[in-house]
Amino acid sequence: MESPFVSTDWLATHLSDPNLVVLDGSWHMPNAARNAQAEYLAGHIPGAVFFDIDGVADTSTDLPHMLPAPNDFARMVGALGISERMTIVVYDELGLFSAPRVWWTFRTMGAHDVRILAGGGPKWRAERRATETGLVTRPRQVFHTSFDPNRVASFEQVRDRSRDGVAQIADARPAPRFHAEVPEPRPGLRGGHIPNSASLPVSLLTDNGQMRSPAELAQLFADRGIDLGKPLITSCGSGITAATLALAAELAGAGKVAVYDGSWAEWGARKDADVET
Repeated sequence: MESPFVSTDWLATHLSDPNLVVLDGSWHMPNAARNAQAEYLAGHIPGAVFFDIDGVADTSTDLPHMLPAPNDFARMVGALGISERMTIVVYDELGLFSAPRVWWTFRTMGAHDVRILAGGGPKWRAERRATETGLVTRPRQVFHTSFDPNRVASFEQVRDRSRDGVAQIADARPAPRFHAEVPEPRPGLRGGHIPNSASLPVSLLTDNGQMRSPAELAQLFADRGIDLGKPLITSCGSGITAATLALAAELAGAGKVAVYDGSWAEWGARKDADVET
């Protein structure tokens, strides 16, 4: 695939492009004691709009930050001043953590050109580039969605693929959570993993906040017995780092990759879901 990443040099040169929108897609784990929106208001890349992963979501479910219906997504991001024909550059303040979730969301909804800032906010700041404070608003736009259902996997699809092996399943959570050696950070969830899934912790995919090379990524998948020539479903705790794993798989040459949106937040809470430890 064409690289989805842009450099800090590229972004600094193109910040004033009229068809470009920069999104701060920062999100933190519930136990991280960090407020992404407050940090955004305190300082962000000039012109960046805050993309609230928990807000631009399906609010009819108790599951965290599930994809909204396409019409709801169009309304919410249109209000942020984003159309599907803009060049959308996403970053986060951990380097490469939640930005791929925003990248995946926009691609699933039909955006034409979505990029991720390599190194994210930490690299931008380390280079002493300009930042600004406060809330950025943009004129309302119309976002025409073209939803791609092949990029999303439901509970029923994951359950069936776990049983029949038609698609592989890879889990981005840390290995101790995969093996039920430590409790889940969200209360009420069982420990363990989806039967017949493979563990590929997201921490192995990056180096100093940036994605490893396609060759290195391909080796990581191969080492865990994942054949990128076959369909793949990625999962994690709540659908955030599953998107990073999907991005890595595509960079490594995978053809068919879907994100299990509910991930362990759904699977670990359902009594009708089989669990292995």
